[in-house]
Amino acid sequence: MGYLLHMKSDKQNWISPSAENVRAQIYSLLRAWGMSESQSTLSADVMVDTDLSGVDSHGVSMLKTYNEFRISGRLNLNAEPKVINDRGVTALVDADAGLGHAAAVMGMRMAIERARSFGVGMVCVRNSHHFGAAGYYVRMAAEAGFVGLCTSSTRSMNTVPTRGQQALLGTNPIAFAAPAKRHPPFVLDMATSSVAANKVRVYELRGDPIPSGWVTDEKGQPVTDSSQAMTIIFDATKSQGGGLAPLGGTQETGGHKGYGLAMMVHILGGTLSGSSFSPIRVKTQRPQDPDNLGHFFCVIDPAVFRDPDDFKDDLDAVIDVLHGTPAADPSQKVLVHGELEEQSRQDRQANGIPMPPALAEQIRQLCEQVKVPYLLA
Repeated sequence: MGYLLHMKSDKQNWISPSAENVRAQIYSLLRAWGMSESQSTLSADVMVDTDLSGVDSHGVSMLKTYNEFRISGRLNLNAEPKVINDRGVTALVDADAGLGHAAAVMGMRMAIERARSFGVGMVCVRNSHHFGAAGYYVRMAAEAGFVGLCTSSTRSMNTVPTRGQQALLGTNPIAFAAPAKRHPPFVLDMATSSVAANKVRVYELRGDPIPSGWVTDEKGQPVTDSSQAMTIIFDATKSQGGGLAPLGGTQETGGHKGYGLAMMVHILGGTLSGSSFSPIRVKTQRPQDPDNLGHFFCVIDPAVFRDPDDFKDDLDAVIDVLHGTPAADPSQKVLVHGELEEQSRQDRQANGIPMPPALAEQIRQLCEQVKVPYLLA
């Protein structure tokens, strides 16, 4: 259910800064790097909400990677997203090679506005970078009373297509949300690979082995050492092949379905928006060129089909049935997607965002580089 992590490491030396301090730390670093106040605010809001949701792979832990984008020159810190094609129900936004959070918020807001006017809204964003967790954006639609869908293309080539040996696809996320009345919104947020690549990074930061089936080597054998998995996924100069498995694993266990979903996500987020496909991009562009990622947002107003209150009542009834299903383990009742993240959000708002020492040290070093106060102690 999303990327929520189940912590197993010794947490004796972990810190748990408040969400307010984490937000302030992210904002201070982005501003010190030269990002505008509005873009820094939006990006910090998305990132800290991601950490509150338990999606530790896509929040504050991404700052080190964003700093690498900045140093390489491919990230435009003065980006101003703009609409370049508006057809009423649909629109296309150019993110101006900036971080994806603000452009994605803009795209989803536009899709929501169009759904209010026309019953449906679809917006593509191109020329973007990493935008965090896709679930944040579909929750925006659900909170407005609408059904939301989001897909995104990716920069990294870390997922091996079914029957292949070489990683060519990314984690290609898809998210979907729908509002209920008595229950929190249903929120599905998932990679179309076996797991999000940055979740492997989180396991390495914690010093934990990864589950078998997430990553395979060049011979198709499972890898459980998180450091070895990081080399396979992120360091092409040392890796001989392999990568993340598609959702479902091998063809015999349904991996071809995950492979197909990954392609669908790229077509909607990347091909439709005119963004790059990484195996082609690396042959035609320099390392310092922008990632040119694409995002797709679709919002539907249930009222165009039926009374929206009846829609929410029916969804509540469905969730009630699922909650009432006898549990295989009585201590773990059946949930629906979005509930674990909501539980994490409530817990971390009250008790802080848990952070391993290695990540805290990374943030401290980033602060020292640009001479901003370290706020997470």
